[in-house]
Amino acid sequence: MTIQELMNKRAVAWQAAKDFVNNHRNENGLMEAADRETYDKMEKEISDYTREIERMQREEAMDRELSKPVATPIVEKPKVMEDEEPVSFRARKEYKDAMISALRSNFRNVSNVLQEGVDADGGYLVPEELDRKLVEKLNEENIFRGFADIITTGGERKINIADGDPAASWIEEGGALVFSDAKFKQITLDAHKLHVAIKVTEELLYDNVFNLESYIVKKFAQALSNAEEDAFLNGNGEGKPVGIFDATDGGTIAEVLNTASIKTDDLLNLIYDLKRPYRKKARFIMNDKTIGAIRKLKDNNGAYLWQPSVQAGEPDKILGYPVHTSAFCPQMEAGKPFIAFGDFSYYKIGDRGTRSFAELKELFAGNGMVAFVAKERVDGKLTLPEAIQIMKVKDGEAAPSNP
Repeated sequence: MTIQELMNKRAVAWQAAKDFVNNHRNENGLMEAADRETYDKMEKEISDYTREIERMQREEAMDRELSKPVATPIVEKPKVMEDEEPVSFRARKEYKDAMISALRSNFRNVSNVLQEGVDADGGYLVPEELDRKLVEKLNEENIFRGFADIITTGGERKINIADGDPAASWIEEGGALVFSDAKFKQITLDAHKLHVAIKVTEELLYDNVFNLESYIVKKFAQALSNAEEDAFLNGNGEGKPVGIFDATDGGTIAEVLNTASIKTDDLLNLIYDLKRPYRKKARFIMNDKTIGAIRKLKDNNGAYLWQPSVQAGEPDKILGYPVHTSAFCPQMEAGKPFIAFGDFSYYKIGDRGTRSFAELKELFAGNGMVAFVAKERVDGKLTLPEAIQIMKVKDGEAAPSNP
C-alpha cells in the first residue's frame, strides 16, 4: 500500500470518528461508556495510520539518500571562465593619491603608478574621479553643454547629414515611377587643443589643510568652460570649434532688424521662422543687455512677455520658450547677430574625453609660485543650420547706447 492510499484511509477514518461523536452525544453533550470505548478504538486506528505514514516517508527519504552516486558526474560542457573587466588605472585610488602627491610636490614625487597615465602631448592624465568632477563643473558652468549633443570621440568623427529630401509624385495606374536622388553631406568633428594655466603659491601647495583638489578643479573648470562657451557661440573654426553665430557654418539668419531696437513682432517672427519640429525643444540664447531690453516689452493686453521662473533651477521664459543668458553672446550692434533661437541638440560637441595635468618647471620659481597646466581636446559644429534661427541688426545701423 502506498503512502497516498494510507493518507486517504486516514482521512476517511478521521471523518467517520467525527461523525460518530456528533451522532452519539446525549442531551448533555456527552457519550456513554460503550460509545467512548468505540471512539477510542477509532482514534487509535487514526494514530496507527499516522505512524505508518511517517515511517514510510522516512523509508523513502533514506532510499533517495542511499541512491545518490558517490561522485556527481559532469553532464555539462566545461565553461571558460572569463576574467573580470580590469579597473582602469585612472580609476584606482592609488592613481588619484599619486596625482595629488605629485601636484603638492611640483611633480618631484612621481610614483610608478602615475607613469601609467602619461599623456602623449606631455603631462599626466587626470584621474577619473577628478576628471568626472571637472566635466560636471563644465556642464554646470557652461550653459551650452547642458543642451548640446556631446559625443565622446577617440579620433576624427564624421557625421552624415541628409542634404535633400525625396519628393513624392502622383502617377497614373501603370505609369512609370519617378526616382529622386538622395543627397548627403558630411561634417567632421576633429579635436582642437584647449589649455589653461594657473599659479599656486608654494605655501598653499604644501599646506595639507588647503583643499588643493577642490581648488584645482574649480579654477580649471571655470577657465575651460568660459573658453568653450565663447567658442561654441562665436568660434570661426580656425583652431577652435565653429560657433552658432558664425556667418558661414552657423545658424540661419532669419530676422534682420532695420533699427537697433527690438519689438514684440520681431520675436514672434523669429519664433515662427523656425520649422515646427525644431520648436518642440527650442530655446533662446542672448546677452544680459538684450534681455534687459526684452523684459520691457508688452503684448497688446499690456502684459509683459517675460515669464519669470516659478521653480528653482528652471529657466525664465519668453513667449513660452526657455531663455538662457551668456556673457559671450554678442550685444545688439550694427551688422551683428545677437539672438539665437532653436533646438541646440543639433549642435554636436566632440569631446576626446580625457584631460591632462602638467607642471611648468622653474618658470615662476623666483616668485615662490608653482604653475600647473590643464589641457583638453574638443570640437563643435552645428549639423543643421535650419535648426537654429538667428536675429541680427541690419548693417550700417547705429547701436543703441542702452538697448
